[in-house]
Amino acid sequence: MTEHPEGQRPPPPPGGESQGPGDGRPPLGQRLYDNPFLLLLAGIVVMGLFYTTWGLWQVLSLPPAPLP
Repeated sequence: MTEHPEGQRPPPPPGGESQGPGDGRPPLGQRLYDNPFLLLLAGIVVMGLFYTTWGLWQVLSLPPAPLP
């Protein structure tokens, strides 16, 4: 193991920063999966938007009704 001067960190490994403990907050996906309430809220919002958009598209794409 090589010694580094005091106060200097070794260079990061090739391919980006290392994700060791204490490197900051976890990524958004991990925080979402770790919190069941955020996961529930995301599921409700995504499905609500999906079904609302689908319903509006269905209503707007109906042919005009023939009048007698």
